[in-house]
Amino acid sequence: MEKLRQFEKDSEICMYYECEPERFLGAVIPPTFGNSLFLYPSLEELGNAVKDETEHYVYWRGTNPTVEIAEKKLAALEQGEQCKCFASGMAAITAALFYSVKKGDHVVCVSHIYKSTVDILKYLQKFGVEYTVTQSTSPEEIEKEIQPNTKAIYIESPTDMTFKMVDFEKIAALAKERKIKTIADNTWATPLFQKPLSFGIDMVVHSASKYLGGHSDLVGGALITSSHIMKKLFKKEFLLFGGIMGPYEASLLLRGLRTLPMRMKAHEENAIKIAKFLEGHPKVARVNYPGHPSSEDQEIIKKQLLGFSGLLAFELKDASFKAVKAVINNLKIFKIGVSWGSFESLVMSPNYGYNTADLKKEQISEGLIRLSIGLESTDDLIRDLEQSLERI
Repeated sequence: MEKLRQFEKDSEICMYYECEPERFLGAVIPPTFGNSLFLYPSLEELGNAVKDETEHYVYWRGTNPTVEIAEKKLAALEQGEQCKCFASGMAAITAALFYSVKKGDHVVCVSHIYKSTVDILKYLQKFGVEYTVTQSTSPEEIEKEIQPNTKAIYIESPTDMTFKMVDFEKIAALAKERKIKTIADNTWATPLFQKPLSFGIDMVVHSASKYLGGHSDLVGGALITSSHIMKKLFKKEFLLFGGIMGPYEASLLLRGLRTLPMRMKAHEENAIKIAKFLEGHPKVARVNYPGHPSSEDQEIIKKQLLGFSGLLAFELKDASFKAVKAVINNLKIFKIGVSWGSFESLVMSPNYGYNTADLKKEQISEGLIRLSIGLESTDDLIRDLEQSLERI
């Protein structure tokens, strides 16, 4: 019942929060403020605005009314104090990391995270920042990787590709004891199904290109945190770096948020049925999906997740590249492509035939296939998977 009440409250935020028609001449949706700058009647008033761009509209690289509505919605959904929207998920991730570390610092990455996030950490090495990736999601094992100069712990939960859960509450507690910042990528669950800040995480990042946008026509990102952190981050990692979201992209994000609750329920329903089908298939060795009873992380799932998205993976018993590409290339409804979280169903694998050594190092099965379950008929999607699996 508590989960249902929260979902209903969040649905109201997605549709109506900060979008009152009386504010915009009765418009049922907010207008898109496409102007690059804002005018003031006097130099003194402009000067006061420039002094605090977080509270005044000056130039859209800082604050824009359309973008601001999306930011306030996301902050409310994540139960955070402030949000800033970025030009991409990577821009948001980069801002969070650059805010958290300096030369001589160290970052701990928990288990499998988005490859481009690892790439930005590799890039930070040229500035004297080091990082460690632990394959374990155990708080005890994560704690062992903490060094005297560790200043940030970076988490995706569920983890990328393997979809293991990470206990936010325990990680946040051990980090706070050591004054370490915690950053969580919450793109998989969305703010509807998981709220990391409520468990003590310092910063939450999103790729708005996925479920928040939901239509494969938007690239964007978001960072939600406390007012204290945002006040510092706004002036440098946001304003100076310039990786901001424009008002036209924000209008697409607002459109996506209006239907987010019903889309997430549909993604969840479809994915649970498909996970059940795959679990019983003789050619499937394992299903990686928190929404399936076979998940090993039931205690964390019950505490942390309010629902399940449509991104999952399964591992073939025949883990050869030949089998992987045969399954993927023979699918008809599932389209081959990167990204996920939109209306269309997608398929891909981290196994490209030339990187098996990397997969072994990362403890990812060579037979892993990732599915983004869209909004098509579940029966049609299952039939598509069935005919393709018969080819191996």
